[in-house]
Amino acid sequence: MSSAPGPSVVRRSEEELLHHLRDGGPALVALSGGVDSSLVAALAHEALGPGVVAVTLSGPAVSAAELDRARAVAGVLGLRHEVAPADPMANARYRENPANRCYFCRSVETAALRSFGDARGVLQYLDGIQMDDLADDRPGIRAMDEAGFRHPLVWAGWTKADVRESARRRGLPNWDWPSDACLASRVAHGEALTGALLARVEAAEAVLLGRGFRRVRVRTRAGSARIEVDPGEVARLRAEPMASEVVAAVRALGFAPVSIDPEGYGRGARSVRTVP
Repeated sequence: MSSAPGPSVVRRSEEELLHHLRDGGPALVALSGGVDSSLVAALAHEALGPGVVAVTLSGPAVSAAELDRARAVAGVLGLRHEVAPADPMANARYRENPANRCYFCRSVETAALRSFGDARGVLQYLDGIQMDDLADDRPGIRAMDEAGFRHPLVWAGWTKADVRESARRRGLPNWDWPSDACLASRVAHGEALTGALLARVEAAEAVLLGRGFRRVRVRTRAGSARIEVDPGEVARLRAEPMASEVVAAVRALGFAPVSIDPEGYGRGARSVRTVP
């Protein structure tokens, strides 16, 4: 299924989407634990029952929190769930961290998923890409297309708002969780990626998550770190003694200098900007 939207988008009903999934046969859902892939897993499970398996990849760019979220969702759904290893660090172009890094990462990950599924008679490979994703430059989607993954939410013409509403009605525990991205997205393009660096980023973000912040990014360039939380939580983060404690904890992980973004979390160009 191509990721490119047609000249006019037809929004299909949930029943049409379920029928579409039934027609595809045994399925593997790439389950990240985010709401998009979780909804696809829920729909596939309803359509195919035991004919679907959800697979979450493990590797240096996947946080422990992401694995925990995926396991929690699969448990709520009563869905067969497997964890499979995939190491994009094996790809030299990925380690170089170019602007199209996601293409090389997804190429490694889809190969691992295809290997897992092909050995188990899987006929359709499903992901959680939805219409709003197509508005951004997503080289990772091209890799998914090349690997033969289907995007059922795109086929149905569903946006993020549609996904959240359907997930809410279904009682998915993550229906209103903030969107997340892989740990490598925190590292400015052109900076070499290593497992050790990503582990330090994960540990730094755990400092914030452990203090109850809902959405966290610790972005790094040349050894420095800039902390982002949701705009509505910036005041709490910058208040003392919270600010000093968090900065000290992140600095203790080897980042310097460490600063707090006064504007809070922002998407797009902010994710790769220079960190002072």
